[in-house]
Amino acid sequence: MKKVQASQVGIDQGNEELFSEFANGGEMWTGSGARERRKTVTFSEAFKAPPAVHAGLSLWDMDQGANVRADIQTDNVTETSFELVFRTWSDTRVARVRMSWIAIGEIRGEDDWELY
Repeated sequence: MKKVQASQVGIDQGNEELFSEFANGGEMWTGSGARERRKTVTFSEAFKAPPAVHAGLSLWDMDQGANVRADIQTDNVTETSFELVFRTWSDTRVARVRMSWIAIGEIRGEDDWELY
């Protein structure tokens, strides 16, 4: 469990298109085997420490001819940014993916300052 000990808690959120590959014949749509897409997201304001970030699919456009396989994660979370990660494998064909995210964590208040 992540515990936040602060008088100031920040919540940032967004909705990001990771890719759209059906129109241009991209690898997610035409390929097979293990495939991955990442997108770096920058928070609207820096957190005091890396926040808790949750991500989920807000749109997925998949071919119905194979099993739907998806691994959704966040990675490399820092005070200022993180990466959305989408992975698929085998014969799954993915036309496009959009992911929603929410970050919750401690932020600096106007009374927070450092001498050195």
